[in-house]
Amino acid sequence: MTTKELKSPPGTLRLYARAAAPLLPGASRLPFVGGRGSRMPDLDLRLPEVEVDREHLARYARVCSFRLADALPPTYPHVLAFPLHMALMTDGSFPFPPIGLVHIENRIVQHRPVPMRETLSLSVRPTPIEPHPRGRTFSIVSEARVDGELVWEESSTMLRRGKGSGKRSEPAEPEPPPAVATWRLDGGLGRRYAAVSGDRNPIHMHDLTAKAFGFPRAIAHGMWTKARCLAALEGRLPEGFEVAVRFRKPILLPSIVTFGAEDERFAVRAEKDGTPHLDGTLRRAS
Repeated sequence: MTTKELKSPPGTLRLYARAAAPLLPGASRLPFVGGRGSRMPDLDLRLPEVEVDREHLARYARVCSFRLADALPPTYPHVLAFPLHMALMTDGSFPFPPIGLVHIENRIVQHRPVPMRETLSLSVRPTPIEPHPRGRTFSIVSEARVDGELVWEESSTMLRRGKGSGKRSEPAEPEPPPAVATWRLDGGLGRRYAAVSGDRNPIHMHDLTAKAFGFPRAIAHGMWTKARCLAALEGRLPEGFEVAVRFRKPILLPSIVTFGAEDERFAVRAEKDGTPHLDGTLRRAS
C-alpha cells in the first residue's frame, strides 16, 4: 500500500473543479483526471495533527442542530476527513469520476467521546470494487486516532451506477418506527451544509445544477440527514456506539419530513406520502 501524508487539508473547491473535469469533452485523456482505472488504487492518505476550529465546529453544530459541547458531534470527524475523500477520488489512479457516485450507506463507530481540544490524526483508504445489482460499489474507510488510539472510524459505501451483476433483491420494506418529530427543510439547506462540510456537489447546491444530473430540485446531503438524526438522539447516545444508516430516496428541497425512533431503530420519511429517505440503527459498541 502506498501511504501519502499531507501537510494540510486540500482545498475542496479546487478538488471539485478537478472532479468536474471528466464532464468536459476530451478531458478524460488528461493524465491527472481519474476515471480510467479498472480497480481501486492501493492508497492510504493521511493527515496528522488536525486541530478543531471552534468557530467552524459551532457553525456545523448550528446547521445540524447539535448542542455545542466539549465532545465532538459523532459525524463531525467525517467533515474533517472529507478533504481526504475528495483527494482520493480525484487522484489520477481512481477508477470512477467522483461526480455521479451515489452515497448509499454509512457506518460510524465512536469508540469513545472525542473532546474538541484533542489533536486528531486522520487516515482514509478505499476498499476493493464489489459487484452490485445496480452497478458497482466500494467503500471509503476513514479513521481518527489520538496519540495512536483509534477513537472513531467510518465506512462510506458508494455506488457507481451501471450494468449490475446478479439478481436485484430488495429487502422487505421495514415498518418505520413511530414519528416523534417533524422537520421543515428549506431550499437553502444544501448550501448551508455545503459551506460547513466542504461537500459542494452540484446536486445539493441549486435547482439548476441538480436538474443537470436528473433531479427536479436540489437534494439534501445524506450526511446532513444522518447528523440531524443523531442530533435528535443526542441525549441517549452512549459513550461508545455504532450507528449505521441506509440512504433511500433523496430528500428534495424544500421538504417536510418526519423523524421516527424506537429502541435501536430510527428513520426519516416524507410527511406527505411516507417516502423512505433513511433507515438507521444505533447500537452500543461492544
